Amino acid sequence: MAAKKRTRAKSSSADRTSAYAHAVLAGEIVAGPHVRNACRRHLDDLALGKKRGLTFDHAAAERVFDFFEKVLKLSEGQFEGQPFQLHPSQAFVLGNLFGWKRADGTRRFRRAYIEQGKGNGKSPLAGGVGLYGLLADGEAGAQVYAAAAKRDQAGILFADAVKMVNAAPALKKRVTFSGGPGKEYNMAHFASGSFFRPVSRDTGKTGSGPRPFVVLADEVHELPDGKILEMLERGFKFRRQPLLMMITNSGSDRNSIAWEEHEWAVKVAAGNNDAVTDPSYQGEPLDDSTFSYVCALDKDDDPLNDPSCWAKANPLLGVTLTEEYLAGVVAQAKNLPVKQNGILRLHFCVWTDASAAWMSREVVEPLMQEFTTAQHLGKSIAVGLDLSQNRDITAAGFVVETGSKEVEVIDRDGNTSIVSKPTFDAWIEAWTPGDTMHARSESDKIPYPVWAQQGHIHAPAGKSISYRHVAQTLVEYDRDYEIGIVAYDRYAFRRFEEDAADLQLTLPYVEHPQGGTKKGKPTPGMIEEAKRQKKEAEGLWFPGSLRMLEDAMLEGRIRFKKNPVLISSMMSAVIEQDKWDNRWLSKQRSVNKIDAAVAMVMAFGAAMAGPIDHKRPIILMTLG
Repeated sequence: MAAKKRTRAKSSSADRTSAYAHAVLAGEIVAGPHVRNACRRHLDDLALGKKRGLTFDHAAAERVFDFFEKVLKLSEGQFEGQPFQLHPSQAFVLGNLFGWKRADGTRRFRRAYIEQGKGNGKSPLAGGVGLYGLLADGEAGAQVYAAAAKRDQAGILFADAVKMVNAAPALKKRVTFSGGPGKEYNMAHFASGSFFRPVSRDTGKTGSGPRPFVVLADEVHELPDGKILEMLERGFKFRRQPLLMMITNSGSDRNSIAWEEHEWAVKVAAGNNDAVTDPSYQGEPLDDSTFSYVCALDKDDDPLNDPSCWAKANPLLGVTLTEEYLAGVVAQAKNLPVKQNGILRLHFCVWTDASAAWMSREVVEPLMQEFTTAQHLGKSIAVGLDLSQNRDITAAGFVVETGSKEVEVIDRDGNTSIVSKPTFDAWIEAWTPGDTMHARSESDKIPYPVWAQQGHIHAPAGKSISYRHVAQTLVEYDRDYEIGIVAYDRYAFRRFEEDAADLQLTLPYVEHPQGGTKKGKPTPGMIEEAKRQKKEAEGLWFPGSLRMLEDAMLEGRIRFKKNPVLISSMMSAVIEQDKWDNRWLSKQRSVNKIDAAVAMVMAFGAAMAGPIDHKRPIILMTLG
C-alpha cells in the first residue's frame, strides 16, 4: 500500500518562525544543509509533533520577539542606539527556543547549539536571551551565566548585554550593576532575586551550588573540555525549563567538546527529519530537547571562488557584514595560503584540522593505503626517531624507495618540464606507556586504548616509555632491512644510546634538529669520510626535510601505511615559519600529538640524503 503523502502546516504571515523555514526550503533564502534540515524538522513537527505532546505557542514566540525589537537596543558602530530588529534567521532561532512547548506547558528545548561564521551577531543574540531570562521570563531567582574558556571571552558576551541595558532606559532602571563603568561583573534584578554574570573555564568559580536558569556558552570551540558545561548543567535539576545556549564559530579540533556538540547537533536536525518521513511513525525522534542551527557549506561549494555560497555560513550577510568585506577576506586566503584555514574556519564554517594546518585532509587521506611492509624485506630503509617525553608518544618513521614517477616541474622562469622523481613507501612504529594510557586518553582526547588494541601503537607496561623497547625494534629492523640512516634529534638521545649499546646495536645515526635552527655543517672528519665514500655529507635539518616530503606528497610520490596514529598526527600538525620562509612543525602550537608526523619528516629527510654504506655510528654536528 502506498504511503500517504506528507503535508506540512502552512504558516500565517505573522508566524515568522515558520515563514523562514518555508522560505529556506523553497530556495528563497540561501542556507546550508544543516539549516535546511532544521527547517524541515520545524515544519514536520508542526504537522506531527502533537503525537509526542509538542505544540507551538505563537504567543510565546511573539513575546520574545517583542522583547528584542521593542525593548532592546544595539550599541556600537553603525547600529548604535537602534532597536534590535531581528533578522529572519534570528527570529527562527528564537521562535524555536521559546515557542515550542511540551505537554506540561514547559518549553521543549533545553539545549541549543548555534554555529555561524564570524560577525553574524551571535553574541548580541545570546546576550539578549540572557536579558530575557533575567528580566522578562517570569523566573524567580533566575541565575544567568555567560560562560567561556577564558574570562575575557565570557566578558565579551556579558559586555554586549551590559551595553544593551545601558542603551535601553526601560531596562537600566530595573538593573543594578556591580563594578564601575566598563568594569561591570554582575547584573542584578532585585525584584525577582535574579542575576546575570560571566564565568569561565580558567577560573571554574560560579559561587557555591549554582542553579542556572540560562547558560550562554560563547566560543565553544575554544573550550578545552566540557567540564564547565557539565558543572552548570548539573544545576538545571532545580529548574523546570532551563536553557543551555551554545554559540560558536567552527573549530579545528575534532577531539573536542565543540566537535562532539557539532556532530550531535547535525544528527539531531537530520535524524529527526528521517524519523518522521513516515506519517505512521510512532517512535521517538533522536533528541526532542536539543535545537540546532548549524551553518555549513554544501559538499561541492567553493567559497574561495563562488560568492553565491557565502550566505550559507553567514546568514546576516548584507546586514552585519558586507560582501565587500568577505571578498577582501577571500583575497587574503588566496594570496596568503597560511591564512586559508583560519579564514575558511572563521568565515565559512569549515572545520579545519588545525589553526594553521600543515596539510589538508584532501591531500593526506588518498596517500594512506593498506600494504604490507614485508614486501620490502632486505631493502635499504631510512629511519627517523622522535624520542619524546616519557608520558607522550615516542615514534619512529621508516621510508623505503620503491621506484620512480614522471612529474611536471616548473622552474623559476615559469618553464615546465617532465622529470623522473623517486617514489616511496613509508610507515611508523609508535609507543605510549601502557599504565597511564587510559587516563591520558581522557585528558588528551585521544583513543590510545583503541589504537593499542588494534595494533596501531605499542603500549608496553609502565608509567613511562623505556627506550629499550625502541632499541629492540631497531634491532629487528636491522636484521630484516638495510638501515641507511637513522635521523635523530638530540633530545633524550643519550638515554637511547645507552639502551642501544646494551643490545650491541650500532647504526649510522645522523643528527636531525626538529626546529628551524640554522643548518648544520659537517665536521672536517666527516667531510673526509664522505669523500672516501664519494658522497657529499651535510647536516639534515627540518625545513629541508619538510619541503622535500611536501613535494612528494603533493606529487603523489609517496604512500603511507594506513595508521590512525599517523593520520591524527598529520591532521593536527601546525606550521611555524621564520622570516626567511623556513618552516617546521610546531609541537607547542599543534592541536594534538604530532610525534609520528615529526618522525616521518625526519625519516624522509634521511631517505633523501641517501644511504651510508657502513654501520658504525656517524654523528653530524649542527651549529646553533
